[in-house]
Amino acid sequence: MAGSKRRPYADDCIGLHVEAAHRDCARIDWNLVRPDVERMRVRDHTCDCQPVFYELCQAGGQRCIRRTTRKGGRVVVEESVRTAASRTDILWSLLLRGDAR
Repeated sequence: MAGSKRRPYADDCIGLHVEAAHRDCARIDWNLVRPDVERMRVRDHTCDCQPVFYELCQAGGQRCIRRTTRKGGRVVVEESVRTAASRTDILWSLLLRGDAR
């Protein structure tokens, strides 16, 4: 995907890593994931070596970004608004470059 970088984080880590958030980055509205019967297909993802990692997901004709945060033994899963694939792909690129959080 455009803007993504595969670079080592540790000796055995070769997954996608997001760039540090820029000072004036766009804000993504995150909502807690509700239990769904609907299955989501993960199209891309960042490395889970960090306490926060992301997945680009698709269900039907829509996509969203799923954010998983691990802190103190607790796991919180949230997702962005589901929208057209083209719009979410732009948001995914912004996120990877540090231009959105």
